[in-house]
Amino acid sequence: MKKIIVLLVLIAIGFVTLGCGNDGFDSSQRPSVYTRDTTSGTRDGFMKGIGFGDAAANDSLLVDGFATRDNNAIMQAMTIDEYGIGYISLASLNDTVKGVNFNGVEPTVENVINDTYDLKRPFMYMLRANDDWESQEIKEIAHAFIAFLHSIDGGDIINDQGAVALPSNYTWESVRDTHPICQGDNSALTLRFGGSDSIQRIAEALSAEFSPRCGNVVTENDHTGSGDAFRRTQGDQKDQVVGKHIGYASRPFRGDELNTPDDTRGQLAWDAIVVIIHKDNPVDSLTAEQIKRIYSGEYETWEDVIE
Repeated sequence: MKKIIVLLVLIAIGFVTLGCGNDGFDSSQRPSVYTRDTTSGTRDGFMKGIGFGDAAANDSLLVDGFATRDNNAIMQAMTIDEYGIGYISLASLNDTVKGVNFNGVEPTVENVINDTYDLKRPFMYMLRANDDWESQEIKEIAHAFIAFLHSIDGGDIINDQGAVALPSNYTWESVRDTHPICQGDNSALTLRFGGSDSIQRIAEALSAEFSPRCGNVVTENDHTGSGDAFRRTQGDQKDQVVGKHIGYASRPFRGDELNTPDDTRGQLAWDAIVVIIHKDNPVDSLTAEQIKRIYSGEYETWEDVIE
């Protein structure tokens, strides 16, 4: 009789373990879906990359109960929410969360360069219009900064921060003399940056390295989303207190953003978008179709994903 009871207990434990998955993960739980808002470049690249482009600007297509957070908040949520799923820039990924392989390919700089990792998007910048600067000095410093970020020196900084710089064939030293503004003392001037928060870490690193190369100009980074790259440099907020000299977008420019002079915008890098989950989640790889079904609500539990 005791042997039968023990056997039944072991069988029951087996069923519980099967239902919970690896290390106590309960696969019967509903995925907690996190996303960026509809102006986000990360969201735009993510939704289009998983074949769900209509949801890039339409919340009604997403699963009921999704949560909208910014880049840092989604990262923080994945350290706490065992059943959560979100997405961030590769440049923001660290070991506090699990970065999921996409279509079987690991999210790495190397795989972005060799074009095997498909979930990627461009990092863009926009300057103020050529006749719309508060001073000639700030205009010249801003254009010197763009030359710096396109240089081999700037590319090294971008790569160090986890993105993939565009190829360059010159150093800052070789073009410095073409930007005489950088030979003087610019410590009383402030160059203001904004736009995508996915680019913030890269922007801050570039700013810190550029400042001593250009007369110790003060740099100010205030990143509130890709939509503000245009709004605060050439759009309706450019002359407000939040106006910027250079704005970053982590998606291609679109709509009214393209009704701007070609020479005031460009690309600085490529970036991968990474699906992230809690480190205790046993999932290691997801396809575009699986991710779409999670975000649309077609998959109602993690068991639907894992099986």
